[in-house]
Amino acid sequence: MFHWITQRRREKLTSVPFPSEWEHFLQANVAHYCMLSGSERTHLHSLIQVFIAEKYWEGAGGLDLTDEIRVIISAEACMLLLGLPHDYYRNVQSIVVYPSTVVPPRRKLGFFETPTAPAEIRNPILGQAFKQGPVIIIWDAALKESRHPELGHNVIYHEFAHKLDMLDGTADGTPPLRDREEYKDWVAICSAEYLRLKNDTLRGKKSFLDVYGATNEAEFFAVATEQFFDQPRQMIRHAPELYRVLKEYYRQDPVSRVKQNCS
Repeated sequence: MFHWITQRRREKLTSVPFPSEWEHFLQANVAHYCMLSGSERTHLHSLIQVFIAEKYWEGAGGLDLTDEIRVIISAEACMLLLGLPHDYYRNVQSIVVYPSTVVPPRRKLGFFETPTAPAEIRNPILGQAFKQGPVIIIWDAALKESRHPELGHNVIYHEFAHKLDMLDGTADGTPPLRDREEYKDWVAICSAEYLRLKNDTLRGKKSFLDVYGATNEAEFFAVATEQFFDQPRQMIRHAPELYRVLKEYYRQDPVSRVKQNCS
């Protein structure tokens, strides 16, 4: 019964024409949007309409949360879903948006907790994704990266890749896959590339992937997702097997989009 009600609500949301102003926001600010086919754009519109309506949005740090901000963040998040079976990131309830880089507050100790280590060093963040909590996005970085995929960084892709990874209950760099063979293939390729990045980082050797991906397997998947969508030709040149498993997972081929838009 609940599923039927949810489906009916979503059908009602997507039956409304996509606002022309929202279309303008996408054309002006989301570089990947202009690379999509007509059917992909139509699909993305529907995803955005449901995503915006179903999530709780909060502007923090004095940010005035506008439709433009909601639409651009939603478009980038839903870009990852274009080829996936999904439920609109069922593990995302709220999205908190700050205007610029912020230092997160220090976690409070529980009533019975005793500090056993030095206080954690708090570093500025561009985004955060919590397994049970909100997704935090820094707006100025997100907007710049949405407009300039050639930079190879995208905080929205990064944080929402984490949420895809967490759908099976753990953040381990392996999102839910289709079958045992896909898991076997994924582990073999991604483990090898993760270890290559770690070794390159330890030796001070420059990699095509951001060194932050060497932090752990979860960060590797998020960083690889950024690279897959933003700089696919570099990935297919330096790590064709990594590109292949991500292509099979996301069921998208960013290289073909780039080629079509460069021809």
